[in-house]
Amino acid sequence: MATRNRTEVTEFVLLGLSSWPEMQPVIFGIVFAMYLVALMGNALLLIVALSDPKLQTPMYFLLSQLSFIDMFLTTITVPQMLVHTLSVNRTISFKCCIIQLFFFMAVGSMEGHLLAAMAYDRYVAICDPLRYSAIISRHLCLRITLTSWVVVSLNSLLYSVLVTRLTFCNNQVTHFFCDITPLLKLSCTRPVVNEMLIFTEGVAVVVSPFFFILGSYARIGIAIAHMHSVAALRKALSTCSSHILVVLLLYGSVIRMYLRPSSSYDLDQDRQFAIFYTVVTPTLNPLIYSLRNQEVKGALRRLFRKLCNSGNFQPGSQGNWGWHHIS
Repeated sequence: MATRNRTEVTEFVLLGLSSWPEMQPVIFGIVFAMYLVALMGNALLLIVALSDPKLQTPMYFLLSQLSFIDMFLTTITVPQMLVHTLSVNRTISFKCCIIQLFFFMAVGSMEGHLLAAMAYDRYVAICDPLRYSAIISRHLCLRITLTSWVVVSLNSLLYSVLVTRLTFCNNQVTHFFCDITPLLKLSCTRPVVNEMLIFTEGVAVVVSPFFFILGSYARIGIAIAHMHSVAALRKALSTCSSHILVVLLLYGSVIRMYLRPSSSYDLDQDRQFAIFYTVVTPTLNPLIYSLRNQEVKGALRRLFRKLCNSGNFQPGSQGNWGWHHIS
């Protein structure tokens, strides 16, 4: 491959979601509305999961962390995109671009680790319910969360450092934020080391939680197949359905966007598909987990009742860490 002209890059130009000027107000309105829904939905679910005494269970603790992650993920990318949508100046400094890349990769990877932890919680609850309280505890959830943050942060730091060592031929990023794929495409030579890391270390950190989830649900499927009680079967299926849907939304997007050779990337399609991962999925997650969940509905009613009656509420700090399913 011929070497292209090399440029000293101090800033990048984010081309945005669309190059059509007449579409910018429409894009702004739709994305802004979805961003507000994502923030409010996840914030409300986070407050309810942490404050209601009846939701002080391992699963709802993990769900509150997932809501925080979704809020963080959208805030990393969407506000900047909204500003650039209505602005002529769409530049971002090299330093800010790398910082955005670091947080986006860390937070995005963290979501998969939380879903794996939630799958393990379901596995123990369904396959070993008598020992659930002895196996799943608040301390275990905190330890899993903190360990996952360390792993994904180190992984993201590695990729961010490698990107800073690339030589870029231009600064026109075909995306609405600094993501790994469009930045690699700007490299003057094929970034072989980065691609090898994506398919080795990246698979280990990002995709291994997915295989853990598959293994957990394989065991759950075997347990469900041996259930003779219709009520128990319905409860087991109900407690897994929402989680499976969220897993499919997340990993369907991740595999489509990242786990393929750079020669097969179509950046115009990828930046449109990325809006689903960064905006649509965080908007849908609180709806998926709460619309059919009677416990969350009850907690919301109690929260609104307290707010209306006293103007404030006391966070719940005690509770039974038993199995409360999320339908």
